[in-house]
Amino acid sequence: MVRFYLVLALLGILLPYGAFVPWLVTNGFDIALLFNDVMANSISIFAWLDVVVSAVVLLGFIIVDGHRNKVTYRYFAVLGTLFVGVSFGLPLYLYLKEKQSLELQS
Repeated sequence: MVRFYLVLALLGILLPYGAFVPWLVTNGFDIALLFNDVMANSISIFAWLDVVVSAVVLLGFIIVDGHRNKVTYRYFAVLGTLFVGVSFGLPLYLYLKEKQSLELQS
């Protein structure tokens, strides 16, 4: 499972940034345009609100569960969630937790 989570974490950073970087190259750091595109229609708003709620839940989970289980480097998963998204933060946290669990069993 450890490799599975690591592969998902890599995909979770490559796929979103694979879509974002071309937009960034085309439009630059145009924050107003970014928010305009995010709010383009009700489907865009739906998707972004789903992501924001999921990210808040994940951050709470990482902080509470990570503290309870003393997951080393859990704050990398927090930063990954904030700078990339749930698609990176969740598998990264699960990777860190699973790896630590296996090390403790050895």
